[in-house]
Amino acid sequence: MEADQAQARPRHGRLEGALQSPVRPAAGARPGDSARLKWPHGIASGRRRHPNRDDTESGLIIERPLEGPADMTPNRYPPPELKDLPDDIRSRIMEVQEKAGFVPNVFLSLARRPAEWRAFVAYHDALMLKEQSGLSKGEREMIVTATSAANHCLYCVVAHGAILRIHEKKPLLADQVAVNYRKADITPRQRAMLDFAMKVCQRSHEVEEADFPVLRAHGFSDEDIWDIAAITAFFAMSNRLASFVNMLPNPEFYLMGRVAKVK
Repeated sequence: MEADQAQARPRHGRLEGALQSPVRPAAGARPGDSARLKWPHGIASGRRRHPNRDDTESGLIIERPLEGPADMTPNRYPPPELKDLPDDIRSRIMEVQEKAGFVPNVFLSLARRPAEWRAFVAYHDALMLKEQSGLSKGEREMIVTATSAANHCLYCVVAHGAILRIHEKKPLLADQVAVNYRKADITPRQRAMLDFAMKVCQRSHEVEEADFPVLRAHGFSDEDIWDIAAITAFFAMSNRLASFVNMLPNPEFYLMGRVAKVK
């Protein structure tokens, strides 16, 4: 998913324990207690592996931060153990870690229901990774970022905003698109695309024939228009699942595409 698309990332060396594992705090833990990842350049320090999780045999080291206000609690539904997952899901998760240097929390959060995980990932890949599309990968991420912001989904705004910055090579763009895409550094074509995506997101019952000539005038085919609507609809579901389980973004996403890579 996110990491499958984001090959570029800030390189600060391999991040051991880069997966934020959304498990319940240890007994007696208080808001503000810290079990944080070791961030690059001293952004945060101090870490410990969660005492109840040890996937070192699989090569996946699991840690998670315990910091912030009381409402920033981990997932309401603890993720499964990596060793208990079906082979195909475990293999995909390990591929993602190898490629991105960490595992986006969505992978383990949804893996507690393998059949639904497979369906979710398959539809995601069909929309976001296909090569034959009139939408660039950056434009697809604009749709996700803008509509996820409208749906108040912290996880998807942060994660897909990171991928948007990487694809478009614009460190400021994701923040602009998330807060007010009408003032963002985008083209008139992309503005029309996001206008339609937001209508599907917030007022799909108002979509009408008059919407289509506007998009066609900017070079979108009918299949492209389907893609805009399908991406919006798919991530509307994803936004609600992420908010429902209280899925938090991995810390790595916040810096991706903002800072120059360390060579």
